[in-house]
Amino acid sequence: MSAFMFATGIENSYPTIKLPDGTMQRVDELEKTGHYERWREDFALVKEMGIEFLRYGPQYYRVHLGPDQYDWAFTDETFAHLKELGITPLVDLLHFGLPDWLGNFQNPAFPEHFAAYAGAFATRFPDLQFYTPINEIFVTTMFSAQYGWWNECLASDQAFVTALKHVCRANVLAMQAILAVQPGATFIQSESAEYFHPETPAARPLANFLNQKRFLSLDLTYGYPVSVVMHEFLLKNGMTDAEYHWFDEQNIKAKCIMGTDYYRTNERMVRADGHTYPAGDVFGYYVIAKQYYDRYRMPLMHTETNLWEPDAVNWLWRQWANAYRLKQDGIPLVGFTWYSLLDQVDWDTALRENNGRVNPLGLYDLDRKQRPVGRAYQRLIAQWKDVLVDESYGVHINY
Repeated sequence: MSAFMFATGIENSYPTIKLPDGTMQRVDELEKTGHYERWREDFALVKEMGIEFLRYGPQYYRVHLGPDQYDWAFTDETFAHLKELGITPLVDLLHFGLPDWLGNFQNPAFPEHFAAYAGAFATRFPDLQFYTPINEIFVTTMFSAQYGWWNECLASDQAFVTALKHVCRANVLAMQAILAVQPGATFIQSESAEYFHPETPAARPLANFLNQKRFLSLDLTYGYPVSVVMHEFLLKNGMTDAEYHWFDEQNIKAKCIMGTDYYRTNERMVRADGHTYPAGDVFGYYVIAKQYYDRYRMPLMHTETNLWEPDAVNWLWRQWANAYRLKQDGIPLVGFTWYSLLDQVDWDTALRENNGRVNPLGLYDLDRKQRPVGRAYQRLIAQWKDVLVDESYGVHINY
């Protein structure tokens, strides 16, 4: 059958952060939100919403214990229950962190180990179709290796390019490993859709540079030729010409849906001194997503959005209006997502501080009580689901 994918997700970030005393600590959102104890209840909420697609995955750092060593116990239990409930997972295999034994994204051995894990997962669950092998590669590499916030906690162009080439290679190798087991697999690249506005004329050169840099993760994944400026940037900071051209030869794009994530912080003002700050939705999702579509010409999905109460319901309807307008204008939009099912914890500091502060972003709060945006999204799905069945660009679901 064909279906428009109304989705949510269970937020499962697990980067490591550096504490003030210099020690490293794992941040596990499933632990902070109580999912390990209440996962059956959480899946029931997905059904209650009338949502058939769930962005969900195992905690990579808990499953991959060493080379070719895996602990599937929790994964077996949860994915079996999703199947019983008729919820289709969009399998999130890596969300912002690595197992301790792999270190961080500077490790050149990481891509092959991750591909082995992806292949092992697909072998264990051969009937699953939809995967996000690595969530938000641009954010992963910027936060870990350019801003110095997570994981390797480095802040340099060379560290960024090193992380970028390793994570993009891991992404492509994982897709190939999954396809070897499940030739019908479809990959949804959940990626942050960004834009940089110059605050003054003096900020234009940097804004132009950043508006090219934002595409790098997808350029490499899809084998899209980068600009001369970006090619020089990559080679200057440690990518070899052979490493760059390897991506040209992989031809994975035909198996992909371009997932685009959009938040109020995705558009940023750029100051002449190099600092950036959130601009709000100046252009909005329609304009930014269309820029990505015009570049890659691929099926599109809105894979993440949210906003804090009391503005959440209004934000939901604005995001849906933008997404549906794309569809009306002939762009093959195949899905829409409010992220996430539950409130999140400590995202107000981008997980950099372990404060235990609840962020009211979910369809449900952490007591599993439905928020107003949950009721609004439930209503939206009920109203639009049958209408969208009659429209084109549905995704073929293998049952």
